[in-house]
Amino acid sequence: MNQNRSTTVTNPQLKEGYKQTEVGVIPEDWSATNLGKFMMLQRGYDLPHRERKIGDIPIITSSGFGGTHSESRVLSPGVVTGRYGTIGDVFYIQEDFWPLNTTLYVKNFYGNNPLFASYLLKTIDFHSHSGKSGVPGVNRNDLHELIVRIPPLPEQEAIACTLSDIDALIESLDRLLTKKRQIKQGAIQELLRSKDGWIEKKLGKTATLKARIGWQGLTTAEYLDLGDFHLVTGTEFKNGFIDWNNCHFVEESRYKQDKNIQLKVDDVLVTKDGTIGKVAIVDCLKNSATLNSGVFVIRPVDNSFYPKFFYYLLCSNLFNEFLSQLSAGSTINHLYQKDFINFVYQVPKTLEEQIEIANILSDMDAEIGSISAKLTKTRQLKQGMMHELLTGRIRLVD
Repeated sequence: MNQNRSTTVTNPQLKEGYKQTEVGVIPEDWSATNLGKFMMLQRGYDLPHRERKIGDIPIITSSGFGGTHSESRVLSPGVVTGRYGTIGDVFYIQEDFWPLNTTLYVKNFYGNNPLFASYLLKTIDFHSHSGKSGVPGVNRNDLHELIVRIPPLPEQEAIACTLSDIDALIESLDRLLTKKRQIKQGAIQELLRSKDGWIEKKLGKTATLKARIGWQGLTTAEYLDLGDFHLVTGTEFKNGFIDWNNCHFVEESRYKQDKNIQLKVDDVLVTKDGTIGKVAIVDCLKNSATLNSGVFVIRPVDNSFYPKFFYYLLCSNLFNEFLSQLSAGSTINHLYQKDFINFVYQVPKTLEEQIEIANILSDMDAEIGSISAKLTKTRQLKQGMMHELLTGRIRLVD
């Protein structure tokens, strides 16, 4: 069994069944011991590309799957982490594999549960143990000296099973989210494809395009962490909406400086600098909000289009093709208004049909948002569970 390095300290405030150790309070039947007494880490193996042969054995790099080979060096189950270059990721491998020399793999689990070992490694801040050279790297001997909390084998297995179940749920939600986004993208291309009776329009004649003009330019020194007036820069566009929690703020004078870029619900936004062509719609306002110089706000003239329909139109291939034609083989880093006003698009004759199409896609967005929120919450739950279970604060065995 692992050498127990725990030192019991008399403390009347300790919960019954727990003890004080150098890594904190842990259950009495747990041990605080060197990582090297729980598992033996070993450097991976060289495998130049010229020596790789066709096969189905996974090659594991410091960042995960890195191709296949015809033979393995390590039997499953295995645990791998980065040794050099990319560090901090931990991979649990359920088939025989070849770990590259940029990795460390567990050569000996000393009878401990391999899946639990993978979760234990994920609690280590590898970057705090990285060398001081320009390229991140960790030394297995240094890692072996770390003191970790180790439960008995039955509890290791129970913890690993519980965390594995929540990982399976996260993976399932992630796959579902990807599938729903693909379905939505397909629906966008189909529903917004020009049909008989649709009307062709040009952006410059049907909408106003406004942005913060040059002399009003903001410097990053004016970006505030708190305030009453949000600043939208384009970096906060997330899946077609504004992530208000990551927005900066500006002074009231900067907000009032230009009424044309004071945001309203249903405004359509497009980035025009840096990464051009990112699109978002203002579905709500948390505070009064304005723009920096890198974003256009688009508003219809005389109900020429339904804003949400036009937003989805900009999410389609039609807008991507327009941007590609502008670049004409070169990399453009600015979307000029003089070019953007020539964007030609087609819409159904009536606003009612535009609204109907937009509502279908909006319902898809709502479903995607619900799944995304559940995924985020489940990931947060997992982090909390890992802390509670891997410190012994919550016990899964009697």
